[in-house]
Order: sequence, then C-alpha cells, then structure tokens
Amino acid sequence: MIPPEVQVAGHHVRVGCDVVSLAEIEYSVSKFGVRFLAKIYTDDELAACAGPSRLSRLAARFAAKEAAIKAFSRPDAPFVPREIEVVTAKPLVTLRLSGSAAELAAAQHWQQISLSLTHAECHAAAVVVAVCASTTPDPR
Repeated sequence: MIPPEVQVAGHHVRVGCDVVSLAEIEYSVSKFGVRFLAKIYTDDELAACAGPSRLSRLAARFAAKEAAIKAFSRPDAPFVPREIEVVTAKPLVTLRLSGSAAELAAAQHWQQISLSLTHAECHAAAVVVAVCASTTPDPR
C-alpha cells in the first residue's frame, strides 16, 4: 500500500477522504441509539449536531473521523472514534486528537490539520489534510 502522502518543500502532506450515506447513520442511530452515539461522538460533537440538520452533521463528523483514519494510513491501528473530534475554530472546523490518535499523530509528525466537510441530501463527505514535519515519518 502506498501511503497517502505528498511531498511539499520542507514538509510532507497526508490526505484522507471519506463519504458516508446518511441512511447508514440514520440506521445506526435508530437501531443502537445512545449506545452508538456515545461510542462514536463526544458530548461537544453531539451538542454541535443538535437541530434540524442533525443527521447530516452526524454523518459529516463520522466521515471526518474515517478520513482522519485514512490519513494516518495505519489500517492495523485500533482507533477510538471519540479520540478524533470535530471542533469548530470559527469560522472553520478542524480536528482535535486525543489519546492514541494524538500519539500516532505525534509519531508521524503532524503539525497542522485542515478539515473540509460537506453534505447533500443523501451523503456526507470529509477531507482531512495533515501537514507534517519534514523529518522521516515513523512508519507505525
């Protein structure tokens, strides 16, 4: 597997993207309810998703977590979804990493994260771009 990396003078860039069906999130919420929500989303994310666009916001955040996992390029790593949190840094959104996700980002020399979210009537999508230090990334 070729890592999702691009070389930029003095840095390298890692990219991940994901698309989620709103119907998948709706099914999970209806079938598993609070258990699903508590496993995937932080309290702050759930508060940010309140309102009439709740389902599309939840789906976009789910896509962001999956996109971040893809940017790490570590399919063997045991990611905890709540350790990858979508936060608002007005007017933009970004990711806050904690726990093992933050440790892996540090090992891969992540310095800056950009996040783009979008949603339509039936899907949500996210793209994560991580700018990393020019040192050789730890393959872990």
